[in-house]
Amino acid sequence: MLERTPEGDVLVRLSPEERSLLLGLAGELRAQLEGESRDPSLRRLFPPAYDDQDDERAYRELAGDELLSGRRQALELLAATARSDRLSADEADAWLRALNDLRLVLGTRLDVQEDMLIDRPKSPEHALYIYLSWLQEQLVAALAPTESEPDGG
Repeated sequence: MLERTPEGDVLVRLSPEERSLLLGLAGELRAQLEGESRDPSLRRLFPPAYDDQDDERAYRELAGDELLSGRRQALELLAATARSDRLSADEADAWLRALNDLRLVLGTRLDVQEDMLIDRPKSPEHALYIYLSWLQEQLVAALAPTESEPDGG
Protein backbone atom coordinates (compact mmCIF):
# COMPACT_ATOMS: atom_id res chain seq x y z
CA MET A 1 0.00 0.00 0.00
CA LEU A 2 2.74 2.47 0.99
CA GLU A 3 6.28 1.93 -0.21
CA ARG A 4 9.38 4.09 -0.19
CA THR A 5 11.19 4.71 -3.43
CA PRO A 6 15.00 4.79 -3.76
CA GLU A 7 14.67 8.59 -4.05
CA GLY A 8 13.02 8.77 -0.63
CA ASP A 9 9.48 9.48 -1.80
CA VAL A 10 6.58 7.29 -0.76
CA LEU A 11 4.41 5.51 -3.32
CA VAL A 12 0.75 5.51 -2.31
CA ARG A 13 -1.42 2.66 -3.50
CA LEU A 14 -4.86 3.32 -2.05
CA SER A 15 -8.26 2.77 -3.58
CA PRO A 16 -10.35 5.76 -4.64
CA GLU A 17 -12.65 5.01 -1.69
CA GLU A 18 -9.75 5.10 0.77
CA ARG A 19 -8.53 8.38 -0.69
CA SER A 20 -12.02 9.87 -0.45
CA LEU A 21 -12.29 8.70 3.14
CA LEU A 22 -9.01 10.39 4.09
CA LEU A 23 -10.03 13.55 2.29
CA GLY A 24 -13.34 13.64 4.14
CA LEU A 25 -11.84 12.91 7.54
CA ALA A 26 -9.17 15.58 7.11
CA GLY A 27 -11.82 18.11 6.10
CA GLU A 28 -14.06 17.26 9.05
CA LEU A 29 -11.30 17.57 11.64
CA ARG A 30 -9.96 20.75 10.08
CA ALA A 31 -13.43 22.30 10.20
CA GLN A 32 -13.74 21.35 13.86
CA LEU A 33 -10.35 22.90 14.62
CA GLU A 34 -11.30 26.12 12.82
CA GLY A 35 -14.66 26.44 14.52
CA GLU A 36 -15.65 26.83 18.11
CA SER A 37 -16.31 23.11 18.51
CA ARG A 38 -16.93 21.99 22.05
CA ASP A 39 -16.18 18.36 21.17
CA PRO A 40 -14.25 17.10 24.22
CA SER A 41 -12.28 14.67 22.06
CA LEU A 42 -10.45 17.63 20.50
CA ARG A 43 -8.83 18.31 23.87
CA ARG A 44 -6.84 15.13 23.29
CA LEU A 45 -4.90 17.00 20.60
CA PHE A 46 -3.86 19.69 23.07
CA PRO A 47 -3.20 18.03 26.43
CA PRO A 48 -2.12 20.25 29.32
CA ALA A 49 1.60 20.95 29.39
CA TYR A 50 1.59 22.16 33.00
CA ASP A 51 -0.27 21.22 36.15
CA ASP A 52 -0.33 24.82 37.33
CA GLN A 53 -3.23 26.70 35.70
CA ASP A 54 -1.33 29.98 35.40
CA ASP A 55 1.62 28.25 33.74
CA GLU A 56 -0.76 26.39 31.44
CA ARG A 57 -2.57 29.60 30.47
CA ALA A 58 0.76 31.33 29.73
CA TYR A 59 1.88 28.35 27.65
CA ARG A 60 -1.36 28.37 25.65
CA GLU A 61 -0.97 32.09 24.98
CA LEU A 62 2.59 31.56 23.83
CA ALA A 63 2.33 28.32 21.85
CA GLY A 64 -1.38 27.65 21.31
CA ASP A 65 -1.70 29.29 17.90
CA GLU A 66 1.42 27.56 16.62
CA LEU A 67 0.21 24.15 17.81
CA LEU A 68 -3.17 24.69 16.17
CA SER A 69 -1.60 25.99 12.98
CA GLY A 70 0.68 22.95 12.71
CA ARG A 71 -2.27 20.58 13.05
CA ARG A 72 -4.27 22.49 10.45
CA GLN A 73 -1.36 22.53 8.01
CA ALA A 74 -0.86 18.77 8.31
CA LEU A 75 -4.57 18.18 7.65
CA GLU A 76 -4.49 20.59 4.70
CA LEU A 77 -1.51 18.79 3.19
CA LEU A 78 -3.16 15.41 3.69
CA ALA A 79 -6.25 16.71 1.90
CA ALA A 80 -4.19 18.31 -0.88
CA THR A 81 -2.26 15.10 -1.54
CA ALA A 82 -4.93 12.49 -0.77
CA ARG A 83 -5.25 11.65 -4.47
CA SER A 84 -1.50 11.68 -5.16
CA ASP A 85 0.33 8.50 -6.08
CA ARG A 86 3.63 9.77 -4.67
CA LEU A 87 4.46 11.75 -1.53
CA SER A 88 7.60 13.72 -0.80
CA ALA A 89 9.24 13.21 2.59
CA ASP A 90 7.58 16.42 3.87
CA GLU A 91 4.18 15.33 2.59
CA ALA A 92 4.60 11.88 4.16
CA ASP A 93 5.51 13.55 7.46
CA ALA A 94 2.34 15.65 7.24
CA TRP A 95 0.33 12.48 6.58
CA LEU A 96 1.83 10.90 9.70
CA ARG A 97 0.91 13.88 11.84
CA ALA A 98 -2.60 14.12 10.38
CA LEU A 99 -3.23 10.37 10.72
CA ASN A 100 -2.07 10.55 14.32
CA ASP A 101 -4.46 13.43 15.04
CA LEU A 102 -7.36 11.60 13.39
CA ARG A 103 -6.59 8.48 15.44
CA LEU A 104 -6.29 10.44 18.69
CA VAL A 105 -9.66 12.14 18.23
CA LEU A 106 -11.43 8.98 17.10
CA GLY A 107 -9.78 6.89 19.81
CA THR A 108 -10.92 9.39 22.44
CA ARG A 109 -14.47 9.29 21.14
CA LEU A 110 -14.39 5.48 21.25
CA ASP A 111 -12.69 5.47 24.66
CA VAL A 112 -9.88 3.31 23.30
CA GLN A 113 -7.45 2.38 26.05
CA GLU A 114 -3.80 1.46 25.56
CA ASP A 115 -4.28 -2.09 26.80
CA MET A 116 -7.40 -2.79 24.73
CA LEU A 117 -7.39 -5.32 21.94
CA ILE A 118 -9.58 -4.04 19.15
CA ASP A 119 -8.71 -6.40 16.35
CA ARG A 120 -12.41 -7.24 16.03
CA PRO A 121 -14.31 -4.05 15.42
CA LYS A 122 -17.48 -3.50 17.43
CA SER A 123 -18.71 -0.73 15.15
CA PRO A 124 -17.84 1.04 11.90
CA GLU A 125 -16.00 3.64 13.99
CA HIS A 126 -13.83 0.93 15.54
CA ALA A 127 -13.10 -0.43 12.06
CA LEU A 128 -12.11 3.08 10.98
CA TYR A 129 -9.81 3.40 13.99
CA ILE A 130 -8.16 0.08 13.10
CA TYR A 131 -7.75 1.19 9.48
CA LEU A 132 -6.17 4.52 10.44
CA SER A 133 -3.82 2.72 12.84
CA TRP A 134 -2.83 0.25 10.14
CA LEU A 135 -2.26 3.02 7.59
CA GLN A 136 -0.12 4.96 10.04
CA GLU A 137 1.90 1.82 10.77
CA GLN A 138 2.41 1.24 7.03
CA LEU A 139 3.65 4.80 6.59
CA VAL A 140 6.03 4.56 9.54
CA ALA A 141 7.44 1.34 8.07
CA ALA A 142 7.83 2.95 4.65
CA LEU A 143 9.72 5.90 6.14
CA ALA A 144 11.94 3.87 8.46
CA PRO A 145 15.58 3.75 7.40
CA THR A 146 16.87 0.42 6.18
CA GLU A 147 20.02 -1.22 7.51
CA SER A 148 21.97 -0.02 4.47
CA GLU A 149 21.09 3.62 5.17
CA PRO A 150 23.18 5.80 7.48
CA ASP A 151 20.47 6.01 10.18
CA GLY A 152 19.52 2.36 9.88
CA GLY A 153 22.31 0.59 11.64
